[in-house]
Amino acid sequence: MTEQVLIQELRQFVAERDWGQFHAPDNLAKSIAIEAGELLECFQWGTEADVEHVREELADVLTYGLLLADRLGLDADEIVRAKLEVTRSKYPVETARGRSTKYDRL
Repeated sequence: MTEQVLIQELRQFVAERDWGQFHAPDNLAKSIAIEAGELLECFQWGTEADVEHVREELADVLTYGLLLADRLGLDADEIVRAKLEVTRSKYPVETARGRSTKYDRL
């Protein structure tokens, strides 16, 4: 999913600006929440949103997520795949298909 080249680009970008000092895990987690709020704001008054604005805000959320994973020594691809496996077992196709019911109520 995530190319190692992209992670290297993010590391270089941060290093060139000496921003690593501001990227403690709690700061990055806060930044994800802030940017997610800005993403949600795109849909504040309806289901239609300016795709370019959504694109920019989603990029911010993903960037901070990748930076946090990297800071914690986690492989983004690995943790997403592991979570997908857990979710797969909670929501088997046979019982979850076409339903938004929480797993403990299926």
